This record gives sequence, C-alpha cells and structure tokens, in this order.
Amino acid sequence: MTLDGSPYQGYLYAYPHKTAYRPLRPRPALREVWADQPRDALFLYLHLPFCEMRCGFCNLFTRANPPAEQVSAYLRQLRRQARRVRDALGDARFVRAAFGGGTPTYLDAGELAELFDIAEETAGGPLAGLPISVETSPATATPDRLAVLAERGVTRVSIGVQSFLDAESRAAGRPQRRAEVDRALDAIRASGAPVLNVDLIYGIDGQTADTWRTSLETALRWRPEELYLYPLYVRPLTGLGRRAHTRADWDAERLARYTEAVDLLGAAGYRQESMRQFRRADVPTPDGPDYCCQDDGMVGLGCGARSYTTGLHYSFDYAVGVSEVRAVLDDYLARPADDFDHAEVGYPLDVVEQRRRWLIQSLLRADGLDPGAYRKRFGSAHTDDFPELAELARRGWASDDGTRLTAAGLARSDAIGSWLVSAPVRQAMTGYALR
Repeated sequence: MTLDGSPYQGYLYAYPHKTAYRPLRPRPALREVWADQPRDALFLYLHLPFCEMRCGFCNLFTRANPPAEQVSAYLRQLRRQARRVRDALGDARFVRAAFGGGTPTYLDAGELAELFDIAEETAGGPLAGLPISVETSPATATPDRLAVLAERGVTRVSIGVQSFLDAESRAAGRPQRRAEVDRALDAIRASGAPVLNVDLIYGIDGQTADTWRTSLETALRWRPEELYLYPLYVRPLTGLGRRAHTRADWDAERLARYTEAVDLLGAAGYRQESMRQFRRADVPTPDGPDYCCQDDGMVGLGCGARSYTTGLHYSFDYAVGVSEVRAVLDDYLARPADDFDHAEVGYPLDVVEQRRRWLIQSLLRADGLDPGAYRKRFGSAHTDDFPELAELARRGWASDDGTRLTAAGLARSDAIGSWLVSAPVRQAMTGYALR
C-alpha cells in the first residue's frame, strides 16, 4: 500500500483483518488460549447473522430472511456454544457487552429476550448496569423490541440509517422509506436509551453537498449522542460490487463530503473521536474502553463473532456470498457441542504484531497514542519500533512525535491504516480467496 494512492484503501476496524485468518491446526483448546489472559474485565460480543434485507454495500457475515426454524436452531446452538465457552473461561468477569450482526433486533421480542438470557448465562448474571450496545435497523426498531432492550438495561442503541433520502437509500442498495426511519428514531428516543447512535454513509451515487447536508441536519433533529459516518466502499460479492461502479472523481467527492461533515458537526457541538465517530460534546466519554472491537479480552459468541486475546484472534469461518454464508451457517448449526471447546480459525499475534496492533488502534483515534503506556507495555519507544511514522509527520499527517494524526491525517485514516499493515498480514490478506 502507498500513501500516495486513494484515501480510501480499506477500513481497518480490526487488526489483523479477518481475511488474514486461517484454519488453526491443530485447533487450540480455549482453556489454553485464555489461560494466561486477564479475565477480570472482559468484553462479551454476541453475533446474530440475520437481517430483513442484505444492503448493497454490506460484506458482513449475515443472511437475509432466514427460515424461522433456522433462527430457532441458531439460538439453541448459540446457547450450547455459550456454555462451553463459559466453562473454558473459568472464573471470568464481564464489564461490557455488545450485540451485533446482522441485526439483533431481527429477532422478535421473545427471541430477543432469549438472546439476552444466553448472554447473561455466559456472564454469570444480569448485564444491567454494564455498558451494553445493540444494533438495530429502521424496520426492526419497533416498540416491543425496544421494550426488551430497555428492560435488559441497554445503554446504547445504534441504527443504520445511511441516508434520509429515499432515492439515495435505493442507490446504496438499501430500499427504505423515510417515514419508517422517522418512526424508528422516535421509538428509540421514546424507549429512553441513554445513547442513540446514527450511522450515515457518504459517497453514494447521486449524493451532493446539499443532500449530504440534508441527511446530517435531519439526523441532528434527534440530537443523537453519537454519529458514525462511513465512506461508501464497493466490495466484491456485495450487491453494489456486482455493478459497474467506477468514477474518476469519487475520491474527491468522498473527501469533500467528509470535510463538510467535520465542519457541520463541529459547529453543532460534536467532538471527533476518529475518522468515523463523532460524539456530542456534552456526553461524557464512557468509563473504561470505548465501544471498540479491537480490545484484548473480547469473547465472541455466534457464527460470525470474533474473539481477541493478546496472543490469538480467532473466529469461525467467514464468507460474503449468499451460498457460502448459508454453508458456513449450516456447518455451525451441525457441530457437536464439544467442537466449541476449541478455536477454529484465527491469527496468532507475536509481540511484533501486538505492538503494531496497539499502534494502529491508537493512532487512528483522535486522541492518538500514549507513548508512556506504549513503553510500559512493550519496554520500548514507539518511534524506535516504527520509524516510518516520521513519513506521516513529514507529510503533515501526524504530529512530529508520531503520537497523533492531524486533521489531514485523520481524513486519510483508511490509507494510513492500510499502509501500516505488516508484510506477513498483508501477504495473508492478499492470499485470501473471496467467497
């Protein structure tokens, strides 16, 4: 990767990227994987791989409109997995939880309560009182489902709106009606969720500075505590990926929309936490680690979930294509319970990769890297371990000491993150067969 290329080279929301994972042979026992990992402040993540539709930009592990019997079978298998994982963890304490997918609120209210029961059984008690985040959609953010979230103490509800203009939603491969979006946002606010997050996408075909401003200003009517703004990517095997989608000015358009959003949200009282995340300035930063899938000590349950220890990131198999997703799901549902005693697919991290992971996940945040914390953990200076940071400073994209990205650097996070990927991880990613 080169810093001179597109600002949009890849969203590195986790490092190493999932396409670097490979089957682990022999499969390590989870008891051994977690034996030396601190287990007094774990993050629990449950993955529900079902949605009411497959959006045109989506490359997540999910299936649209599964048969009802598969949903029931998935919840039963998820409970079996949860019990085996809990046994493997031994004495463990969870301090936050998240439910993602897919769309967890694709489940009806009764099934959603069952999902929480599984999570609480894993955690060894009620989750209420912990930071809990749940993803939803305009079609599934209904009062009965939101009542379950409120009853179980959910503190953050994240809804993927993408655009408040129906024509743009259709262009992004997400057909929805504005009235449905408004009803969903009103219902979330009425449910009393402490934090509302709204996801929006820029770079959609036909989107202009004016229509982008319309979506941003419309979102602000609900005073969301957070907004996540995503540049549109067109990835292989997705709905949009099956269409011709090349525009010479697309990078410039996305960069312009991003800059407009930074200015508008800053003026509206939002502070920027990363290239994508904006938090209302009067909302305090959450105690402990922010909602982030990159922290060590993350326990993932479900077919599409990943788990993170310091020395190993692991999951089940991954796919995007419809038939391949169904095959992976069928395999998960057919497994005997003792299969969940082992890590299946993953990437081991030596200390060199651990340092790089720390660097990337810190540098791509607005607060940047804490050099003292880095030295305390690794016994060395980040500038000695990563002399290439001087190039970012030379370009004006990072501070002179390489601890923090400038505004211009944050705008190019998706190029900088890709540039910092190690050669071994990049080779594994390149060798991944898309399916």
